[in-house]
Amino acid sequence: MNLKTALGSIAVAVLLFFGIIFAWSTGASISVELKATRIIIAAMLFLVGFGIAYYITKKPKTIVQSVELSGQMKAVALKCPNCSASVDAKEIKIVTGVPYATCPYCGQTFEIAEEPKW
Repeated sequence: MNLKTALGSIAVAVLLFFGIIFAWSTGASISVELKATRIIIAAMLFLVGFGIAYYITKKPKTIVQSVELSGQMKAVALKCPNCSASVDAKEIKIVTGVPYATCPYCGQTFEIAEEPKW
């Protein structure tokens, strides 16, 4: 359990406890205004408590991408079309499903396209 989850759990417990106390105290209130105020405060405490509980329990979304190869593959050096410098694979970024690389020497950004093998 990490610190965020521990602190969030404590905050949820405290907020829900005070929400219950405020909800119970509406029966002992004398004036209508005081009852309404306590109900509003209890509702706000419950909403914030449940909101924090939802935030600390939600799971991150994992996206898995797979590549299907149609045949024998051979690695080819990646070169900049502007200055012919060698580009490292770490410079490749996927933008809206299309691979782009940035040349570390001239700064040119270009799309990586597979050339036909025929």
